[in-house]
Amino acid sequence: MTGAAARPTELPFTELQRLAPSIRVELRYATTNNFTGKVLYPAEARCYLRTAVAEALAKVATALQAEGLGLKVFDCYRPQRVQFQLWELVHDERYVASPHKGSRHNRGAAVDLTLVDQDGRELPMPTPFDDFTEKAHRSYQDLPAEAKRNRARLEQAMTRAGFVGLPTEWWHFDAADWQRHPLADVPFAALAAARPQVPPATGPTP
Repeated sequence: MTGAAARPTELPFTELQRLAPSIRVELRYATTNNFTGKVLYPAEARCYLRTAVAEALAKVATALQAEGLGLKVFDCYRPQRVQFQLWELVHDERYVASPHKGSRHNRGAAVDLTLVDQDGRELPMPTPFDDFTEKAHRSYQDLPAEAKRNRARLEQAMTRAGFVGLPTEWWHFDAADWQRHPLADVPFAALAAARPQVPPATGPTP
């Protein structure tokens, strides 16, 4: 679906949990628990990110551990072919990027995530993941105080590590240099087979 699809060996991707095992991963598009109600990722799907992005996220997790908090990730790298499936359902670029332009997720330079406590329980947030309403916007204020505090804590932690939040989705953060990364349509199976090199894992296993 894209003429710019690179080979796995050309893509400096890191499997996040090999680098930062304390980060919990629940890839929603590998299940039916997403807005499409369909499984869009195969069983071998993992959270892959550009190596520098994964390293920055690992630093966020380490900083949050000092506060008794952690991260749970809902989506990371997304093959561009899946972007076409999402676009068929939601033609609204506030929430789903056009597959013809490509998403930051298609570059391995964006992550969807939330805060969890030390036992892995999600903290109250403004909305569930993939809620395409104004309540999910970062500027929306008619919310319980706890949800606003948690949204702010997550944004502050991510911003300190150089991430930039998407205005319409409290859970979505981009790497500041996402534009320098090319679009990719490499299947998860190919990434798994490539066994990318990763730095040593940091932080304790939950």
